[in-house]
Amino acid sequence: MLNKKLYRYFSQTETPFYYYDMELFNESLTKLKQAAERYHYSIHYAIKANANDRILETVKKYGFGADCVSGNEVKKAIEIGIEPEKIVFAGVGKSDAEITYAIGQNIFSFNCESMEEIEVINEWGEKMQKVVSVSLRLNPDIDAVTHKYLTTGLPENKFGIPLLLLDKVIQRVNSLPNIKLIGLHFHIGSQIRELAPYIELCQKVNSIQDIIFDKHGIELEHINLGGGLGINYENPDDELIPDYAGFFETIHKHLKLRKKQTVHFELGRSVVGQSGSLISRVLYIKKGLKKEFMILDAGMTDLIRPALYGAQHKIQNISRPEAQIKNYKYDVVGPVCESSDSFDDNVMLPMTKRGDLVAIRSTGAYGEIMVSQYTLRDKPKAIYSDELKNEKGEPLLVKKTTLQKDII
Repeated sequence: MLNKKLYRYFSQTETPFYYYDMELFNESLTKLKQAAERYHYSIHYAIKANANDRILETVKKYGFGADCVSGNEVKKAIEIGIEPEKIVFAGVGKSDAEITYAIGQNIFSFNCESMEEIEVINEWGEKMQKVVSVSLRLNPDIDAVTHKYLTTGLPENKFGIPLLLLDKVIQRVNSLPNIKLIGLHFHIGSQIRELAPYIELCQKVNSIQDIIFDKHGIELEHINLGGGLGINYENPDDELIPDYAGFFETIHKHLKLRKKQTVHFELGRSVVGQSGSLISRVLYIKKGLKKEFMILDAGMTDLIRPALYGAQHKIQNISRPEAQIKNYKYDVVGPVCESSDSFDDNVMLPMTKRGDLVAIRSTGAYGEIMVSQYTLRDKPKAIYSDELKNEKGEPLLVKKTTLQKDII
């Protein structure tokens, strides 16, 4: 049932805002750490999923590293206190300023996506009198079975080095005095809900490692399998925390490692996705000729995923938790002057009225981080479950509860 104290707080708070269930987030991190430690796997949290300071500070407490795809993400990781030796830096278009900053910080590895990039890193390594550790991001030609905008491991994607160029790249890398090749990097896509693509990836990695050893006599220090593990957007309460144990067990079963070789992962969405909800207020119920529009005060500027690539999130009227019958159909839209400013069509909900509060679930990843100020809209603030206090300054939630218990 809805926690009355929490709902009362929500009803008196300016909307829209992001609500983070920090107990659920900590539980997710705990289970991730336990599952990874069983196989001595290293985790680099993907900062692009959510770079909120409270989120990153919590990640740091668990001893995880950072997966960065921009120079500013590397800087943020350093500022938060994540050790440089736990930071990896990927991305197809690293600028000279980003490269020199990361070299100066002595990060663990540049995940390199082209020979052209490696040549530039070598030049800067020479100028800065440093030997730079790099890993080759390879394009393994694997279908991640996900949205076309979320796949990154196919030949038509811009990411990674094609396998056909691998021999040539290794030969060239070995000739560069300021480059140290330490590993292989893969990332086949995001929001992957099936294990089959990962099994195929492991088999591909095994073959690639055999080829590299047979042709070049090289045994690399580590294998980075990227991230991409998905979450349940349709029914989040059925799977608030992904099956990390099953995921890592599958990898352990199918990946053949060399002596002293370590395995790294770059998980983001699966770690923080279910911990966040976008809370919005209904401005109007607009009756059209054939449908009704639920117009919220949150829009595509606050959550762009539905407008950007048709992503769907579970939408709930949290002002009416007692309503069991959902027999009203609404097109849920925002206030921005764009036809694409829509969260979902034909959403079945209890009868909803102006002023009701709505929760758009599973927005902890790629929600707040992608907020814009298009049409000069204000940015939504963030509220954390463990910081809520009543009028007397006392903790609002005496007993910490998960979003599942608080809102549903």
